[in-house]
Amino acid sequence: MKVIIFSAPSGAGKTTIVRHLLGISEFNLAFSISACTRPPRLHEVNGVDYYFISINEFKEKLHNKEFLEYEEVYTDIFYGTLKSEVQRLHDENKVVIFDVDVKGGLNIKKYFGDNALCVFVKPPSLEALQTRLLQRSSENEEKLKMRLGKAVYEMQYEKFFDQVLVNDNLEHALQEAEKIVANFIKK
Repeated sequence: MKVIIFSAPSGAGKTTIVRHLLGISEFNLAFSISACTRPPRLHEVNGVDYYFISINEFKEKLHNKEFLEYEEVYTDIFYGTLKSEVQRLHDENKVVIFDVDVKGGLNIKKYFGDNALCVFVKPPSLEALQTRLLQRSSENEEKLKMRLGKAVYEMQYEKFFDQVLVNDNLEHALQEAEKIVANFIKK
């Protein structure tokens, strides 16, 4: 089973890149939907963008070892990859693609080893990242500071990824992502 992991600080563009790649039929990709305990953003749909579950339900699944990986990203805000989700996609003969935080990405890479491609999407600068987060209009000042602080921390992990993709120009980043994924799938 081959899997492809895209990780990045929040706002770097990994979700946009992953959505683009999912639209390329010859890659035969399927998105691994993560579970999380945060409330949905305006445009998000349960079972499409995330499985939105309660903290108690998340902790019960954690206790039952139902997660491939998980992370408490912020206090009481958990994200995780359900083993059942990955198995469902594998049973459909798909190449599973993940859009996860940095630690989750590295944990999935550790689990799948050489059968995993781990790509770090890097913003061109922290200033550009701040601008992108502000444009979302989903961040209050406290959350913005929290996300930027976490981004500084996460950028230290880029050296552990198989590939680093700088998203300074979206069209260029999409083309590079296509090349990276095509080369991995062909291996």
